[in-house]
Amino acid sequence: MPESNHLNKQDRDEKGYTPASPVKRTLAWIALVYVLILLGLTTYYFYTGTTLGNLAPLLTVPGLIGLGILSLVSWRSTGRPGKWMAILAAVVCWLLALATLPIGIVGLLSNFGMVGVTIIGF
Repeated sequence: MPESNHLNKQDRDEKGYTPASPVKRTLAWIALVYVLILLGLTTYYFYTGTTLGNLAPLLTVPGLIGLGILSLVSWRSTGRPGKWMAILAAVVCWLLALATLPIGIVGLLSNFGMVGVTIIGF
């Protein structure tokens, strides 16, 4: 009798490994980018004793880029949303990221007193 229990357990273990879906893997990559950003912000705080402010626009850029990629990956793997809707969503997200990037860079540079230099162009 114990042998049959052992075989049943082996049968359950031999079903194999099921990898995560492409959508889940894409979300994991987006999360990894944010973890590295938070690691950098924490390291900066411990190194200098000050925090960086005005970073909200800059922190939206990886999410917007990732959301655009996610819409395309979702369309390719599941068929939802439709092809043109996925492409439109990706383009809109990437254009928003492109528009937000200069605002975020100015916000980041304002922490170092370089905004005047950036705007004037010296």
